[in-house]
Amino acid sequence: MQTVVKKWFRDKASGLLENGGGPDIIVRKTDLVNCQFLKVGATVQFECHLDKQGLVAKRVKLLGQNKVNIPKNKNCGVKKSPFGVMT
Repeated sequence: MQTVVKKWFRDKASGLLENGGGPDIIVRKTDLVNCQFLKVGATVQFECHLDKQGLVAKRVKLLGQNKVNIPKNKNCGVKKSPFGVMT
């Protein structure tokens, strides 16, 4: 499923996801994949489960992140010219 983060409580390490007209879906930090917290308005993908507290999101992943791979060697692929005088 996909939805938007409605609230995130850093002090409680949990939050709520939008559920249309239904009850909000609870999300906990322990169920986040590759992130430590969520921002309000972010789009997430998750599995929805039912427990004694209501609807709970599991395996929550952020969507639409632009991951840029920056090489460790910043000069990778750049030729260095020897210092000298051009004639």
